[in-house]
Amino acid sequence: MATTLFTQNTIACVWDFDKTLIPEYMQSPLFRRYEVDEANFWRETNHLVEQYRKRGYRLSSEIAYLNHLLTYVLAGRMPKLNNKVFRECGAEIKFYPGIPEFFQRSKSYVTEHETYRKHEINLEHYIVSTGIAEMIRGSAIAPHIDDIWACEFIENPLQPGFIGQKELDITADAEIAQIGTIIDNTTKTRALFEINKGSNKNPAIDVNANIALEDRRIPFQNMIYIADGPSDIPSFSVVKKNGGTAYGVYHPGRPEEFRQNDALRQAGRIDHYGPADYTESSSTAQWLKLHIQAICDRIVADREAAVAKRVSRPPRHLSSQTPEEAAAARAAKEPKQGTFLE
Repeated sequence: MATTLFTQNTIACVWDFDKTLIPEYMQSPLFRRYEVDEANFWRETNHLVEQYRKRGYRLSSEIAYLNHLLTYVLAGRMPKLNNKVFRECGAEIKFYPGIPEFFQRSKSYVTEHETYRKHEINLEHYIVSTGIAEMIRGSAIAPHIDDIWACEFIENPLQPGFIGQKELDITADAEIAQIGTIIDNTTKTRALFEINKGSNKNPAIDVNANIALEDRRIPFQNMIYIADGPSDIPSFSVVKKNGGTAYGVYHPGRPEEFRQNDALRQAGRIDHYGPADYTESSSTAQWLKLHIQAICDRIVADREAAVAKRVSRPPRHLSSQTPEEAAAARAAKEPKQGTFLE
């Protein structure tokens, strides 16, 4: 008997991180810990591509800051920087108002109505960021997130000949030494398709596999992508092109971010935008609730329509009356109109 892979009753809110959930870059606590001039670090990073080009090298701008962090470690400016330190610094990240409370509160939006509970609709939250995964895992939102796509580092790289060794030495004072995963503004779209197809939940599903729309775990029309600006245009485009919803946020005290979001909406890149305030009464929280529940309503309608289409009516007794006799019987039961003489 034919069956689909997933029931498609899951909604996904997919979040950018920096400038979307927090007002600064997530690496700021890290720079404070090591007393590194943050502005100078980013200024150096922005010049790396051109400086290496002059030396005859091609450097991808997407990995420039990750490489520069490794250089700071090698140069002794960030000694003993490892994943434990990243998590500790992640605990210092300050979020916009209403976070992380919004993540838990929003999950109640899909259980408020009996029809939503009947169809077992649920909401998942995902982070897709060019930042550092271990810092997000150490932050206050970690318990509320279903999965994270972000950059990762490797400590104590495996040495030549490691395949033949029965035991591998791990030093106590680990330091990051290699880049493990890179997420940039283009590869974010791969994460969206992994969420869409269910690759993150079932490793047997290859993200590059051709999967029918009805067999995907979270259809794009069940997805809301929330981010802060032009760097997320590739992800906004993928979500909107496939029937999903895109929402932009801006820092309330930065008019230039407001203008950026307004330009994105006028260009059709996003559906709407609002301040990065996720408290219950804020316009952003109310807009997200409205559209999460609109998705719930559509899921209910689609599933009930599918049931009606697939389930035939039970057989009924045939009437022995002719159509004319049935019409006469109905007419006899109808009330008679009185006259003005009565």
